[in-house]
Amino acid sequence: MNEALIYRYFGDKRGLLHQILSEFLDDYAGQIERDLEGIRAPLDRLRRLIWVHIRMLESNRVFAKLLLLEVRSYPGYFGGHCYAQVKRYSNILLGILEEGVASGEIRDDIPVRTLRQVVIGGIEHICLPEIIFDRDFSADRLTEDLFNILYRGIAGQQKV
Repeated sequence: MNEALIYRYFGDKRGLLHQILSEFLDDYAGQIERDLEGIRAPLDRLRRLIWVHIRMLESNRVFAKLLLLEVRSYPGYFGGHCYAQVKRYSNILLGILEEGVASGEIRDDIPVRTLRQVVIGGIEHICLPEIIFDRDFSADRLTEDLFNILYRGIAGQQKV
């Protein structure tokens, strides 16, 4: 593809990048929805979502670097289709957290929107050094570490 076609169809090179990322994120959100099918308990769904997210960052390093380090520093990102796909994922997480509050599995005194940001931020921050320095990491181990930290802070009172 020559540069003139990029400008014609995507506006600029950044537009092309956002289109590619958008398609990847669309596939990723669909995969998460499929991976969560059949899992009923909100905390089990939360653990699975965290694992899938960390596993995606672990196995798609180029995508992870682009999303975490490159595109979000550009203001145009937040008005495009790429960001809409991130919001789709974010709303899946929000739904899980709201289900957890409704069922009593998650405390009701923590705003779920804040908790959503903590989960997403936690995932990104535990993975970011490994991604930046291209070090191996285990989705299983990091999921358990993050989930255990979250669980001890958000779990509702167990009914006896």
